[in-house]
Amino acid sequence: MPDADRSWTTAGIGDAAHAALSDGLPASALWSLLLDVFARRAARRSPAELLRQWERDGFVGPAAVDQRTLTALDGHLLAAAAGFEAIELSPLAPLAACSAVGPTSQNKIVSALRGTEVVSDPTNVLALECARRLRAEPEQTVRLVTCHRCVRAQEVPKQPGFAPHFRIVCLATAGREQPDHALTVDALGEHIATHLAAFDRLERHGYAFPDRRVTLLATAARAPLADRIAAAVGGAPVVRDVLAHAYYDGLRFQISTRTVDGDDVSLVDGGSFDWLGTLTSNRRLVFIASGMGAQLAAVRCRP
Repeated sequence: MPDADRSWTTAGIGDAAHAALSDGLPASALWSLLLDVFARRAARRSPAELLRQWERDGFVGPAAVDQRTLTALDGHLLAAAAGFEAIELSPLAPLAACSAVGPTSQNKIVSALRGTEVVSDPTNVLALECARRLRAEPEQTVRLVTCHRCVRAQEVPKQPGFAPHFRIVCLATAGREQPDHALTVDALGEHIATHLAAFDRLERHGYAFPDRRVTLLATAARAPLADRIAAAVGGAPVVRDVLAHAYYDGLRFQISTRTVDGDDVSLVDGGSFDWLGTLTSNRRLVFIASGMGAQLAAVRCRP
């Protein structure tokens, strides 16, 4: 059902109660009320109900990949990103960590209690950490990497390797823009090189990434920057295209490869975002982020 017609969600409580829950109650009172509601519902659940949910609910079941494989994979990906500080994120983020800064529906995110949500995209959380650091030390350039298990409440593609929860590695670079957009160009080039280096490293440990291709997308205004980025890319052919997706701030890249069963799959996605300007009201701050589907690689790119 489209987001525009969600009247069914309030049919059982009435307009006044819904207004109180969504807007009227102070946040602390609402969290306390919801905690009590969930405590009462939890108290009524039987062990049989728990087992039935465990068996059928894709949100809570274990990953399809052996944990030793994923742990080793994380180690290789972090080693390839040696120029970035590695941080371990909380499983939770502030409520609206994604929807407040980008065109993302909160209905695709698992909202939680106490003003939080389950992390659905670590790049948004890394943007918050970059904003915090840059407010304390505005002249620094922040480089962060993390490996994280995400949960997304949206339709899952009917393809191997896709699931409601999955592991990805994310890179983030942030700082004050330099003359001639040097930070943007250099950071995007570094992200592309780092992901390609990760492919190289994984190929020495049993993975295969044949027919790699970097696709650089740009708006007309940012096409000259994409030209400079493309000229610096090594290790894979570059394809240029026009960017029409408003989620990105004029520049986007993807890295595709062929899977062991012959399919073409995009494993890496990244670009420039205006989130730091939104978070800090400083439009001179640049935020570059990218992510690689680590779990997807483990399922589709190991012979």
